[in-house]
Amino acid sequence: MHNSSAFIKIRQLARSYSEGEQRRIIFAGLDLDIERGAFIALLGQSGSGKSTLLNLLGGIDLPDAGQIELNGQILTDLHERDRTRFRRRHIGFVFQFFNLIPTLTAEENLLLPLELNGLVMAEHRDRALELLDNVGLGDRRHSFPEQLSGGEQQRLAIARALVHVPLLLLADEPTGNLDAETGERILELLLKLHRQAGTTIVMVTHSREVAAQADRVLVLDAGRIREMAR
Repeated sequence: MHNSSAFIKIRQLARSYSEGEQRRIIFAGLDLDIERGAFIALLGQSGSGKSTLLNLLGGIDLPDAGQIELNGQILTDLHERDRTRFRRRHIGFVFQFFNLIPTLTAEENLLLPLELNGLVMAEHRDRALELLDNVGLGDRRHSFPEQLSGGEQQRLAIARALVHVPLLLLADEPTGNLDAETGERILELLLKLHRQAGTTIVMVTHSREVAAQADRVLVLDAGRIREMAR
């Protein structure tokens, strides 16, 4: 069933890649609706297309065919420059590897998305530093990434992904590179920030614990998507 008021609408999405002389089909005719403010856990075997779907949702990659609409904007119709601008403004990313810039301090890493969006007013900076406090790094603002633990780096990466108040947060195994206890704390933090901001989250995970806390659990399998009964 298609929901005409859905926040994200994916219609007849197709994506394949060349592997030598073969063509590997990832998706063929994928349809999906996601509601605003939902927390979606995305499961599937390695190679099932989870990260590909995140890259398509984020406008990093384009499908071979089909359409992605996000908050009324058809992403797949945008030219690359407009897609980049839309992504910077409305989408946040958290990866398994933290992707922090090593030559910038925690504070400078955090402020980068604001600068890219031209949000340089004092109020934006104040809110960013408040977010740094919220993730427990207020006293580490002048530290460089290599001076932070893995859990601290991931907390900083989450703050950076949320600092510009995105409509959509895409997370690719954000706790996969951390020990179980730290991963649990990171998930709690993400869920807390999600509830406060009402941001829609699509998270790739292998964790049943993560899936248990999601609003919906979607499983990718052989180019199709199915919803797990809760």
